[in-house]
Order: sequence, then structure tokens, then C-alpha cells
Amino acid sequence: MDPLGAPSQFVDVDSLPGWTDAYEAKQLDSYQNPVEKAQVDIRSPFPCRKDINEKIILWKGDVALLNCTAIVNTSNESLTDKNPVSESIFMHAGPDLRDELQKLKGCRTGEAKLTKGFNLAARFIIHTVGPKYKSRYRTAAESSLYSCYRNVLQLAKEQAMCSIGFCVINSLKRCYPLEDATHIALRTVRRFLEIHGETLEKVVFAVSELEEATYQKLLPLYFPRSLEEEIQSLPYLPADIGNAEGEPVVPERQIRITEKPGVPDDASDEEGLEADLSFIGSHAFARMEGDVDKQRRLILQGQLSEAALQKQHQRNYNRWLCQARAEDLSDIASLKALYQTGVDNCGRTVMVVVGRNIPVTLIDMEKALLYFIHVMDHIAVKEYVLVYFHTLTNDYNQLDSNFLKKLYDVVDAKYKRNLKALYFVHPTFRSKVSAWFFTTFTVSGLKDKIHYVESLQQLFTAIPPEQIDLPPFVLEYDARENGPYYSSYPPSPDL
Repeated sequence: MDPLGAPSQFVDVDSLPGWTDAYEAKQLDSYQNPVEKAQVDIRSPFPCRKDINEKIILWKGDVALLNCTAIVNTSNESLTDKNPVSESIFMHAGPDLRDELQKLKGCRTGEAKLTKGFNLAARFIIHTVGPKYKSRYRTAAESSLYSCYRNVLQLAKEQAMCSIGFCVINSLKRCYPLEDATHIALRTVRRFLEIHGETLEKVVFAVSELEEATYQKLLPLYFPRSLEEEIQSLPYLPADIGNAEGEPVVPERQIRITEKPGVPDDASDEEGLEADLSFIGSHAFARMEGDVDKQRRLILQGQLSEAALQKQHQRNYNRWLCQARAEDLSDIASLKALYQTGVDNCGRTVMVVVGRNIPVTLIDMEKALLYFIHVMDHIAVKEYVLVYFHTLTNDYNQLDSNFLKKLYDVVDAKYKRNLKALYFVHPTFRSKVSAWFFTTFTVSGLKDKIHYVESLQQLFTAIPPEQIDLPPFVLEYDARENGPYYSSYPPSPDL
């Protein structure tokens, strides 16, 4: 107890600034353009929700000092762990807590157990055990950590708690990467509040100085405070954002329910089955998938159905996407060779590729492929057009046909389906011949989408000048070769 007249060391959660109030919305460093009207349709799986954001508090401090309904203690299976969070809770709660914990007879990894708060300001303590992290067992660790957060929240709901203070459950002692763990923590809380938001008034993330920066960086991904912040955060979401409850999804471990076991499925039957079972859900036991090793063997033998090949390709693309979101691609981004600009006359997103800014012989082209996937994944969900500036390129900027073929083979079907036009600006005779051979003999379905554009004036009949950011050297070259352009042209849906 505090001496009479002395200020309390405990902190009332109602006195803490909320996530919406405490920090000004910041634009992510690698994306600074304002949100275009056409982009509003590309919404995050975690849309801006003011009602949810008002419940979230990020606080740098000791969770044991929070005055709320319950706080969370991270411990080991015997509930005797000596980490900074547990030791502070034991110190402030008093000796009765240890006696109470002995009656619980331990706690399994991923489970949550409840005790009284004793001398704490919090009425209850929810004890949970985070997983030990090893990279080879990453999937199991992700599932266990999700269970920790989910079971804590479920217990809070069952006990009709108004507020809860989370410590960072993944302790340094258990070697869980902080950023990976934070993704799971935030998305699990977000999904729970979407479904059961009426049961909790406040959720506090109590973090240390070392942890605060990571939470500040990732909170906008799951709790965006504006539409602009929501759109800006999209490229930074990980490949696996979990199911409707935030639970990690492992595609190769899902189960595919089939009407006639042992009978090969054709594509139409499989599509119908997907539709019929869509109401079942996305839990690991709610869907089915065959023997992955057998499928790979059949691919090599050329015996796999088209539908199965598509699933295999989707898994392969998801691996690339996951790697793209985990890799540091700042060196490729700094080239400014690929960027999003405005919309064309049909309202489709315009993506620009600047050939001269791609030093093919000096960069890691696999990282370039990863960067393309990282930027384009959320763009390609809607119709879009590509503008490729071939202006003033030389042999050091020529993309190898093998690289282009690999890119075409790796990307998801949505890239090809939603690409409506590719404007090839300032082509040379040699580049036209190369493009013809590539689209005729190497890839299919692309030739009819290519439009060769000799001048910017021609390009502006499809894309208004104010909707495209032009590199200065492109403007200078076009003015020299074709004369200066004007700001008004009759609109045309295509070239």
C-alpha cells in the first residue's frame, strides 16, 4: 500500500492517451504520395475503424503498475519463470500470488490461467506461456503464440472484463523474433475486437523502450487511423495475415474435402466444390488438400490436373511474396525504377517502369523480382496499366528475356488477368523486334496488350498528363524529338 498522502505508483488506464490521440498519423517512409480517388477501392484487410482504435493504448511502462481489470503475465510451464515482467508482478502482488500459483499446477504452452491480483491495482492476473522459438518449428511457434493471445482474450470475455493490459508475451528468453511476434499479437487482438469488440473497453500494450519502436511501426498496419494510413500500410502487411480470427494459415496443411475419394477431379468439379463448401470456413480442418509430395512428383511426370497445377503455382507465388515482405529491398526501391502514379481515362491504376533506372549488370536481379512482387501484389488485385519508358536506355539497362520469362512464370494469375494495357514509350526498332519475339514465342496473351507509343502526346490520349509522373529526362527527350506537348488533349479510352 502507498503511504498516506503519497502519490500512487499505479497508473489508471483511463488516464492514458489512446492510439488515435497519442501519436500523429505518419506516412511510411517508402510511400509519400497522397491517396488517389481510384485507390479507395483497394482496401486493407484491416480497414480503418475508429470504434476499434479508441480501445487501443500503446504505453511504455511496467504492466504490473496498470490499474485495469486484468494484466497478463508471461511465464514458463511451471509458472515460475524469472523474467522482468514476472518478477515485477510478483514483487507488487505480494507473497500470496506464489501460493495461489502452486494450486494451478502449471500451465501448458499457449494456454491461459487466471488468478486474483492481490496487492496489484489490477483485479486479476492472466498467466500464459509463450512458445520457445526455433526457425525449423516456426509454424508451431506461430500457432502457439496465437493461442496465447486468443486464450487470454477469450478468458477476459468469459469473465466480463472491461480492460486488459498485455505485456509482450514473447520473452527474449524464448528467442521469438520481436517483429514476427508483434504481427501475431496485433492481428489477433484486431480480429478479436472485430468480432467481440463490445466486451472490452480498453486494450493496453505495455512495452519496454526496446519494444516501443516495433509496436509504433506495426500498429498502423492493423489499426490504421485514417484511410490514407490504411492504404499506405498495405504493402507492408505480411503474406500470412491469418484467417478471420487471426490464426496463422498453413496452406499445405489444409485438408481438401472431396466428393469421390480416389477419383481424379476435373477443374469444373473442383470449382463447384469450392463454392459448395465456402460456408465451412478456413480452419485447418475445414478445407482439404492432397499429398503435397505426391503432387510435386506428378507435376514432374506431367500427370497433374490444371486445377492442381494452379494451386501449386499459387503456393509458389505465396513463398515469393513472403520472402519479398521479409527482405530488405531499400537498395532496389532507391532506383525509382517502378512506382505508382495516377489513373488512366478508364480509372485504372497506372504503374510506371523506367528502363534507364535499371542497372541490370550492377544489381541483384532476384531482389528486383522480389521488389516487383512486393510493390505490385496489392495493385494487381484491380485492373491496372503499365507504362514502360524505354527512353535513352542502353545495353546496361536491357532486361534479359530469361528474367522476364521467370517474372511472368512466378507472378500470380491476377497480374496477367488485370493488366489491361502495356504502353511501350519511345521504342527502338531493336526493342520492337525483341518484344515481338518474346510475346510470340515465349509468353502468350501479352502481345495484344502492348501499345507502342512514339510520343508523349500519343500517351496522353490514354493517360491525362496530370495523372502520370514523368522523369525529367523523358520530357526533355520527347521535347527534343517530337516538340513540346500541351496540357489538353481529347480523351481516349485506349491508344
